[in-house]
Amino acid sequence: MAITKQSCLSSKRFLFDYLLLFLLSTAALASVFSDDAEISGRNDLFREILRDEAVERLHELGKVSDADGYLERTFMSPASVRAGNIIRGWMEDAGLRTWVDKMGNVHGRVEGMNASAEALLIGSHLDTVVDAGIFDGSLGIITALSALKVLNINGTLGKLRRPIEVIAFSDEEGVRFHSTFLGSAAVAGILPSTALQISDKRGMTVQEVLKKTSIEITEENLLQLKYDPKSVWGYIEVHIEQGPVLEWLGLPLGIVKGIAGQTRLKVTVRGSQGHAGTVPMSMRHDPMAAAAELMVLLESLCKHPKKFLNYDAHCNDISVESLSSSLVCTVGEISAWPNASNVIPGQVTFTVDLRAMDDMGREAVIYELSYQIYQICEKRSVSCIIERKHDANAVICDSELSSNLKSAAYSALKKMIGEVQDEMPSLMSGAGHDAMAMYHLTKVGMLFVRCRGGVSHSPAEHVLDDDVWTAALAILSFLETNVN
Repeated sequence: MAITKQSCLSSKRFLFDYLLLFLLSTAALASVFSDDAEISGRNDLFREILRDEAVERLHELGKVSDADGYLERTFMSPASVRAGNIIRGWMEDAGLRTWVDKMGNVHGRVEGMNASAEALLIGSHLDTVVDAGIFDGSLGIITALSALKVLNINGTLGKLRRPIEVIAFSDEEGVRFHSTFLGSAAVAGILPSTALQISDKRGMTVQEVLKKTSIEITEENLLQLKYDPKSVWGYIEVHIEQGPVLEWLGLPLGIVKGIAGQTRLKVTVRGSQGHAGTVPMSMRHDPMAAAAELMVLLESLCKHPKKFLNYDAHCNDISVESLSSSLVCTVGEISAWPNASNVIPGQVTFTVDLRAMDDMGREAVIYELSYQIYQICEKRSVSCIIERKHDANAVICDSELSSNLKSAAYSALKKMIGEVQDEMPSLMSGAGHDAMAMYHLTKVGMLFVRCRGGVSHSPAEHVLDDDVWTAALAILSFLETNVN
């Protein structure tokens, strides 16, 4: 094919247009990065403290572990004590007076201009699960300390109009003693004295573990740990979302509207144990098949509660609507006896974890689930036993605190990226937090931070450095606006 003069001109025109587009794009990119550099250098963003140092501290604390090769820090373990000492040093670096209480909680406090005023408490937990990520718990402690350090450097820490106290709670996960909120429940005054005698797998009680770290606790001074509700203004907590919603929305922060109530059930199905090859299908009373049907029932009920629940005094239309958006149900454990491949089981046991924001609705689901379970078991000629193992009512976050946190989050995002077009999401927490215990002491508010893939309780847990920055900036804005 011959190349004509016209085609050469077209090619030159194409190259010219391409070069012009490239130069314009380069200029645009340079402008974006120039703006980023300008934003990062602004004095009101405090990048060195709220981002760089905070992220460095998260990684430092993430290396404090009782295990080699993964993160594990349980209640008052050697690593937990070391982590508490490190945090105490960071509290002092922020200008706070520090101490460790009889339950191993680490406190840092500044009195401000009026030591007798009601205090704002900010906290989260320093313990971890086994093979944990570095952000769960630690993020809430470190972002709060970073914000207070900025105030200290600016010379405004002592000008706060009310006391501020940061608490690193010694136990939230409940890994060692299978009793969650040992730290925050003690401060809230809801930890029973019997908790001191709970034993870990080595046979050591809570009281003995504390004594090993030179903390002498008795039933009497356990009661003294409770804060006077009249001395507390409120409690706020920053925490990773542990879910995928914020990432899906493309936003770093979200306001927590409440923490779901929870019920745990243990369901035991008993049938007739027999030989897998000799008992005809029509003559079996198989608890495994019955359990399978019960689990499918649970899934259907929790996906479509409207199809199962009747409107009455125990479950109104508001409860059902709430359930449709917040109800989650899980079978987490299942076991069979004798658990052999050639034996029809004689017994199958499984657990049910049921969570919802509406306590009345949750009770209605449990009632309906129980009724349906007994009906199915009777039809299949097997017996069923349902045991309630755990109950916790839902926590509704305080509207005023939530509104103030929302404004602070908007302020932080505006400083970081300019105009904020999206509505700040309001999320339910399906996971438990120290705020659940502190709710018994004072009003609570929570701020969620985006985490990659919604992954938590895993070494894959990850929060972007800039999201750490944004969260700390939001806490700083909250302090400057509400207590300064």
